[in-house]
Amino acid sequence: MKKYKQKTKKAAKKRFTITGSGKVKRYKQGRRHLLEHKSSKSLRLKRFKTGVSKSDIDKLRALLPGANIKE
Repeated sequence: MKKYKQKTKKAAKKRFTITGSGKVKRYKQGRRHLLEHKSSKSLRLKRFKTGVSKSDIDKLRALLPGANIKE
């Protein structure tokens, strides 16, 4: 009988989404504040989500234990 449950890190749950194929997507940095001095082009390029690098996948598996994360 199990004595404990693995818990999801809620901060990671809010920051990352997992697609149907098992890939992980994240928002790009630099869109929160101090936007008035950033160019429109840079803000436009940061508009959508992007994938997570392969070197960070193992870290995410530890943070989101119940998720079905693939490479």
